Amino acid sequence: VQLQASGGGWVQAGGSLRLSCAAPGRTFSSYGMGWFRQAPGKEREFVAAISSSGISTNYAESVKGRFTISRDNAKNTVYLQMNSLKPEDTAVYYCAAADVNYSRLTRDYGYWGQGTQVTVSS
Repeated sequence: VQLQASGGGWVQAGGSLRLSCAAPGRTFSSYGMGWFRQAPGKEREFVAAISSSGISTNYAESVKGRFTISRDNAKNTVYLQMNSLKPEDTAVYYCAAADVNYSRLTRDYGYWGQGTQVTVSS
């Protein structure tokens, strides 16, 4: 599975961005999808995950209520809508695909996109 993340950029605190992750191929709908992020000098951390059907979601406490993960299996795309952004959300964001649903664990994800930079200024 090849993943192509896009939509990152620079935004002021309180603003919004929507990340997209395209996964060309007929097997997209069989994978659980997740978003992770990595800030400079920090380990990669879980942000959000969604089941293969899109029915179930899972969020890190730090983004709950501000971020929304969704997917469109007809378009082979998963999204991360990020609202009320904070400077501490600044990181490279990665999308990933897993054979399990809505896992928080990086080791469950076998396929990773290239990452997209999100910078939030105060």
